[in-house]
Order: sequence, then structure tokens, then C-alpha cells
Amino acid sequence: MRVRGQQATPRRIGVVSLHTSPLEQPGTGDAGGMNVYVLETARMLAASGVEVEIFTRAVSSDIPPVVEVTPGVTVRHLQAGPLEALRKEDLPAQLCAFSVALLQIEAGRPEGWFDLLHSHYWLSGQIGWLASGRWQVPLVHSMHTMARVKNAELATGDSPEPKVRIIGEQQVVDAATRLIANTGEEAHQLIELYGADPDDVDVVHPGVDLDAFQPGERTAARSELGIDQNAVVLLFVGRIQPLKAPDLLIESVAKVLAEHPELPVIVAVNGGPSGSGLAHPTALVELANQLGIADRVRFEPPSDRTRLATWYRAADWTVVPSYSESFGLVAIESQACGTPVIAADVGGLRTAVADGVSGILVPGHDPGDWARIISSAAQQPALRNQLAAQARAHAESFSWSATAAGLLSSYRLAMNQARPLSLAASEG
Repeated sequence: MRVRGQQATPRRIGVVSLHTSPLEQPGTGDAGGMNVYVLETARMLAASGVEVEIFTRAVSSDIPPVVEVTPGVTVRHLQAGPLEALRKEDLPAQLCAFSVALLQIEAGRPEGWFDLLHSHYWLSGQIGWLASGRWQVPLVHSMHTMARVKNAELATGDSPEPKVRIIGEQQVVDAATRLIANTGEEAHQLIELYGADPDDVDVVHPGVDLDAFQPGERTAARSELGIDQNAVVLLFVGRIQPLKAPDLLIESVAKVLAEHPELPVIVAVNGGPSGSGLAHPTALVELANQLGIADRVRFEPPSDRTRLATWYRAADWTVVPSYSESFGLVAIESQACGTPVIAADVGGLRTAVADGVSGILVPGHDPGDWARIISSAAQQPALRNQLAAQARAHAESFSWSATAAGLLSSYRLAMNQARPLSLAASEG
């Protein structure tokens, strides 16, 4: 049943991001595009007059329990289990402890403090399901990634997502008042794979900081980073794990150099081990050595946004070979800096990259196919320059202010939508 009438704008929202704090450095552990999304949208919502309180799990006693990021945005670290990072597989055991900590905070506030909750990732969705029912406020949920999608596009040798996650995701889909999808394709997956009501799914594209990421002088960027001005630089940015397929890039470049050893191609890997990649954190270094191209690969730790923008400007191409991406924030950041992208033709990358306009989409994950594309790109500076000239314009169609506006629209619908928030949602 829909309630007709004027749609209210929330005064305060609670954001649940249990498994990773938005204050963590993206590119290692569980920190990635979702961290950026949560923090940037919170800042934009606060700028529009909405107070945002973000709840995440405390992983260190060195981090203050409460951090005011900017006026109107507070990050609160709740203790749930040991003060140390835990694998995502171990976090379901801490859902009860986190829920208790969250409910205790709310109990000390006036009734109706939050107008709604927005949870990110299925673990947070479980918390949001409980809290929204207890407080009788709408629950808006963003999946970011989905087990059924990841399992259908599993990287070779990677572990499938467990059944407990699939069940948990289904429960959150059934319980949420509204669902946020990053792209139309993700909306379709929610509807087809999880039975979401199409009327309850809103497509809201993530954005990019167009001030932090903007074109600059490539020569200066390379001088700052100590990169040969004549090199063809292929940049990988992200967590080092099978899902992100950095090994595919290394293997493909090895094939390119075997056929064209004279090409001045170098690979820059900017990131740290994560997920199943933690089981063998030196695997990518060993692969480069095994293939005989260690001298062509430069490994860098995750960079803050200032240095990351310098890397994007220094690169000829940013390569995003992931097996699955709900959006592809790295691709948008690169294009905002005027650097075209070579990306896998999967998921949200089909939205993030304009094929043939601001980058190249590659079907499949065969190293031979990728080697042919990379070899052709490395030998066609005119093509690179053509796509680079259009990359910024494509990125400008995505902004965090637009994302926040889309979220506010969804929040208003949620607040105007009459639906009992019961704890008796389907168990899948």
C-alpha cells in the first residue's frame, strides 16, 4: 500500500557499514569502493541538511569511538568482538553483539531519533533489518555485491560465496523498504535472482570526486612517481584478490612482451592483498617472476586520493579486468583524470565505461584475448589520445551530488511508503 501525500525529507539517517569503516584506506583488506561511497554520499547528504551517523565495527583501540568527519557526519565505532580485523566469514558471529551496541545507543536518545536506516552489504542489512523493526523506521539497503552474481562469475580457483550469505541476502531483500542498485543491470539481478519487487528498486549511480580527480600534466605526474616518460604504463588499482583478476593483467602482458619485447610496457599495481588473496599474499609477485617480467611490474601500496590521482594521470591506460563489479569506481576515477580504461565487459563496468568512447570493454577473461587488446592499445597512441579526450566528459556524467540527490529521492519514497517492518521476513 502506498501513502499518498507530500513526501518528507529525512532529518537524520543512520548508516550501517559493519564490516568496513568508511575511514579506512581503500585498496586493501575489505576496504574498497564501498568505503568511498559511504563517506562521499554522507558528506553530500550533510551538505543538503541531513544529519548522518555511520555505525561500523571497531577493529582497533587506537581509533576514537566517535569521529566527526565534517559537520553533520559522524562515524561511530561499535565494539563487537575483539578489537582486531576479522575475516568477513567470521563476522556473522558478531551480528548479535553489534546489534546490542547499536540498540543501546538508540535507547539513550529521544524516540524517533532516526527517520530511516541505510545499510550497506548484506551483513549490515541484517543489522538494519533488526533495528528498523525495533525503531519502526524504513530500511533502505544497498547490496554493493551479491553472492549469486559472484558465484555465477567466479574467478578460476576462487572460493564460492557460502549459502549463509545467499540466505542472508534474501532475507534483507525481503525485509528492506527500498533497495538501491548501482546500475540498471544490478536492478535486474535483484529482481531476477532475489525476487525483489521492481517498484521497490531504485537505480542510483555512484559518483566521483571531480575536483580530486581531474586531468593534469602526464609528464609532471611521471616525474613525481619516477616513471620513464617513454613507457606505456598500464595501471591496476584495487584489492589484490582473484575476483579483481590482477593475475590476468600480468599474464596478458607477459604474452604481449613475448611477442613484442621491444614495447616499453610496464605494469603498475596499486593495492594490497584482500579476501582469498590473503591466503597467498605474494602470489602476484611470484607470478611476475615466474613469467620473467618482474622488471616490468611495479608494486605500490594503496595510495591516498592525491597520490592516486597522480597515478591515473601518469598512466596510459587503467586496466580493470575484474570477474564481477557492481559498478567500477576505479574506472570512473581514471576517466575523470583523462585516462582511458581497458575493462572487463561485466556488470557495472558496462555503465562506468563508454565502450569505444572513453575506453574499451573486453568480453571474457582469456589471457590471449586480453593480450591482443593490450598489444593493440600499446601500439596505437592515437587511439589512446582519442579516448582520453572523451574520458573526462563521460566521467562528468557521474557526481556524488547527483548520487546524493538520487538517494534522497529514494529516502522520501521509503518514508512515504506504508509497509509493516516485521522480523518475519522470508528465510529464502
